[in-house]
Amino acid sequence: MSDLDRLSVFSAARACPDRDALVWEGATLSYRALADRVALACEALRARSVLRGSRVAVRAHNHPDAVVTLLALMELDATAVLVHPRLTDLEAQALLDDAEPDLVLTSHSEHAPSSMRVAAAPRGAGHDPDAVLAMLYTSGTTGRPKGAMLSRRAFAASADASAANLGWRDDDRWLLCLPVCHVGGFSVLTRCVMARRCVVLLPRFDAAAVLAAIARERATILSVVPTMLGALLDADHDGALARLRAVLVGGAATSTALRARCASRRVRALATYGLTEACSQVTTQRLPPEGSPFAVVEGSGPPLAGVEVSLRDEAGDAVPPGAVGRVFVRGPSVMTGYWRHPPLAGAWLDTGDLGSFDAERSLHLHARRTDLIVTGGENVYPAEVEHALVELDGVAAAMVFGVPDDTWGHVVAAAIVRSRTIDDEAAWLRALKPVVAARLASHKRPRRVCVVDALPMRATGKVDRAEGVRAFAPRLAPW
Repeated sequence: MSDLDRLSVFSAARACPDRDALVWEGATLSYRALADRVALACEALRARSVLRGSRVAVRAHNHPDAVVTLLALMELDATAVLVHPRLTDLEAQALLDDAEPDLVLTSHSEHAPSSMRVAAAPRGAGHDPDAVLAMLYTSGTTGRPKGAMLSRRAFAASADASAANLGWRDDDRWLLCLPVCHVGGFSVLTRCVMARRCVVLLPRFDAAAVLAAIARERATILSVVPTMLGALLDADHDGALARLRAVLVGGAATSTALRARCASRRVRALATYGLTEACSQVTTQRLPPEGSPFAVVEGSGPPLAGVEVSLRDEAGDAVPPGAVGRVFVRGPSVMTGYWRHPPLAGAWLDTGDLGSFDAERSLHLHARRTDLIVTGGENVYPAEVEHALVELDGVAAAMVFGVPDDTWGHVVAAAIVRSRTIDDEAAWLRALKPVVAARLASHKRPRRVCVVDALPMRATGKVDRAEGVRAFAPRLAPW
């Protein structure tokens, strides 16, 4: 059976009908039971004229019915237009106006458990490998969201690449607290269906609920963004995270301080770099052998199997190891193209990100090109400055950005979140200034700063830089 055929819940149910497929609030569905529900959902969708190639918008929170709907669309070779549930109605409507779906599902479907046997379900033998399995909107390197079209072949290749890196154990259970209507969550679903493994689904991220589910449901793998991982470490008083064999951390740069916290707590945190246009993961740190020491390893790992990464200068030439270049990606997991834009047709994808390779060919991400600060002709990468700031006493988080300056063009600014109560913030900032000066070159040091309670976050768990600049720029003071 090909990997494309294995990307089917019906195939999984025929291969291992009694294996756990989905856990939700203490209840478990086997692959047979899940396939029964998906078969019923397929009939319900066909009755609403959903056919191969139909575009169906799905805007749903994590719930078994949402999983069933997505798997049914996958079986029908229809395109799931995934709309993040935390978008505002205006934001969601803008995406729907562009996608022009044939059907919009905005809440849990009403598919009840079915008595149908899996043998009666369609076998899915006619799946088109190039059918667009999902369309997800991303701003990419521009400010206007575009629909990235990801094929069945792309998700299968991404799942293969993940498996080649992590491997699979018989007892693996992937805890999913990312939104299933997001590329990170949807990718966990496709990987587990292909591997016939169990998804432990939570309705949303909550640190206490995640830690409890790790113990209760015997989860072995977890995917989070750095802000989630920090919250989990703060709440983990019983060593639950150390029971996981892998914690994948993506969506934003993982600071050295956060990596050190994980190492000291014996947590196998693997930094990743990826993007929606490449089915989530492009590079990932390797899983260390059992019994190896816990160490702080920088970077986000080498390219996954089948993925090519090229770093280039402004002239389009490859840069040497250690030099910063623009990140280009190519491979079978890369999108077909953007909706209503010319197809990529196997061409290199210009991510707009800036990164460098170390001697082991691990990728170090420095900034999105739109985040780059040019001050006095020198390039400053916000991630580098942020990493230096969060290692300072009393700093929980930081967002670094550029603000216009008549002399330098731009100067570096920082919004800093306290990790504890500070009686005299002005004195605290004065004490930090020489420490920053010892760690960063003069052009990288923040010249303006403000202390804030929290950083604005997007629905994906990433820092909303645009909102942060809007909110914090008026509060900046010289530093």
